[in-house]
Amino acid sequence: MAYQWPLRDFLEYGALPSAVPSARLHARQIAWEWGLSALGENVELLVSELMTNGIAAARAIEPISPVRLWLLADTTRILILVWDANPHPPAPAHADEYAESGRGLLLVQALSQRWGSYPTLQMGGKAVWALCRANTGHANTERNRGA
Repeated sequence: MAYQWPLRDFLEYGALPSAVPSARLHARQIAWEWGLSALGENVELLVSELMTNGIAAARAIEPISPVRLWLLADTTRILILVWDANPHPPAPAHADEYAESGRGLLLVQALSQRWGSYPTLQMGGKAVWALCRANTGHANTERNRGA
């Protein structure tokens, strides 16, 4: 699998709300550095949603653990992975039209070609991932369970 993702980046963040804008900016800059700036806006939004959910999940259990972000890329796509120590898989919320939150996973589904999650048995917790590809046309709404 390593040959599929020749470009790789990793950062660990404290489970703090301030980590989200930092991760967003970092993701946009990495996309630019890798020559994938056309994906920058979508990658930034996907990182924001996945990090927000990861931080909430990490803060929901004791002890509060860090949240880890991986960005992997080839010449046309970026794979975003966010790990947190909470073993519960992400679940889309049923937000009404007036709700101020609860639509994050719907946004992830709309912006990514594919997304999913899997338990990380050796580290505990789970990883949630989203694949962002250049020139994909319409978003694929199918949820997949493996990268």
